[in-house]
Amino acid sequence: MDANAVVEVLLREQVGDPSDVEAVAAADGMPTIRVAPGRVVEVGRVLRDAPDLRFNVLVDLTAVDFHPREPRFELVYLLLCTGAGGSGDVPKRLRMKVLVAGAIARVPTVSGIWPVANWAEREVYDFFGVEFEGHPDPRRILMPEDWEGFPLRKDYPVQIKTPVKTYEPLQLSEQEFLANMQAARSRPPGD
Repeated sequence: MDANAVVEVLLREQVGDPSDVEAVAAADGMPTIRVAPGRVVEVGRVLRDAPDLRFNVLVDLTAVDFHPREPRFELVYLLLCTGAGGSGDVPKRLRMKVLVAGAIARVPTVSGIWPVANWAEREVYDFFGVEFEGHPDPRRILMPEDWEGFPLRKDYPVQIKTPVKTYEPLQLSEQEFLANMQAARSRPPGD
């Protein structure tokens, strides 16, 4: 099933304004749709529950920061229909993208649709600062609670203040080289 079929036949019939969902081209050929941030829950529910779709597994959720472009963030949801539905379903994949403005950086949670989104949304918040409204546990998951900022944002300041190290080639005399070789030969194998 291609993205146009998903959008035209199913989503636009069941999800309010047709301009909130569109098929987009993908270089890798995976069917891809773009959804307005305010419709992500409604579209997610249709993707999971519609008999012709049954995208019952959220495989992954991540984000991309396109700073300084607006909308700044692109959330990428990778969905799977396992084919387990009893109605002749075949396994299929779908990529759902949601563009989020940098100033707002907020989108509704889909953890009520796909429970596995709980941790993935926490990770996206932790690294990019995108907030998921209605999330049941919005705490940081990987970074310490007192961490300031979001390290995968392109404008995150690099905090490494280590001086640059330069190395000089190791110089051995002929006698030191021979002594090292003899010591290596006298060691038992495997040491």
